[in-house]
Amino acid sequence: SRLLSNIIGQPVPPNKAIVGANAFAHESGIHQHGVLAERSTYEIMTPQSIGLAANKMVLGKHSGRHAVEDRLKELGYTLTKEELDNLFERFKKLADQKKNISDSDLEALAADRQIEQPGAYKLERYVVNCGKCMTATAVIGLAKDGEVTEGVAAGTGPVDAAYKAIESIVGPDFTLTHYAIQSVSEGEDSLGEVVVRLKKGENVVTGRGLSTDIIESSLLAYINGINKLLKQA
Repeated sequence: SRLLSNIIGQPVPPNKAIVGANAFAHESGIHQHGVLAERSTYEIMTPQSIGLAANKMVLGKHSGRHAVEDRLKELGYTLTKEELDNLFERFKKLADQKKNISDSDLEALAADRQIEQPGAYKLERYVVNCGKCMTATAVIGLAKDGEVTEGVAAGTGPVDAAYKAIESIVGPDFTLTHYAIQSVSEGEDSLGEVVVRLKKGENVVTGRGLSTDIIESSLLAYINGINKLLKQA
């Protein structure tokens, strides 16, 4: 089909039966579960019969737990039920922001196993304003033991303002010694991973945050580090 497509200059439509890119691709949760349980449920022929190595499970907003767990096992991750529940909740949130979830995205979620602990701070809400010729401001709402506390601050940039707002809630008795951000996958809707290092006395901890919004990932990393310091206290 690709040879004919090249000769006539007409690309093969993705939804073309048998030879289209979507012919052996499954995104719907019920389809993925059916194919994983018994391939013949939705496939009347094998992908190998047309030259493909295997079918394709497209992870997106319609994917179910079975497909996510199966892909994690292929990537070498074995999670407990609690960890899988936590990851799947974050997976669905990410899938609402991105069309397709890549293996890199899924690996980042699996590596970022954050189980909420009693007495820990949790990001409830935030508003950050910044721009040219204006002072950056932030309003941060943190929840702890069911009670939400708000902090307001201004800074030299959105992250600085947000971190100062957090410090107004938890207290500035620690020092930020490292801040780094990197893209986990490709594209403008890529996950951004922020890594921070916090120091309090002799204790040094590393906090990590993941989000398609780099401000949110910065906040999550800072809060993750703060919770680790509180746990060590």
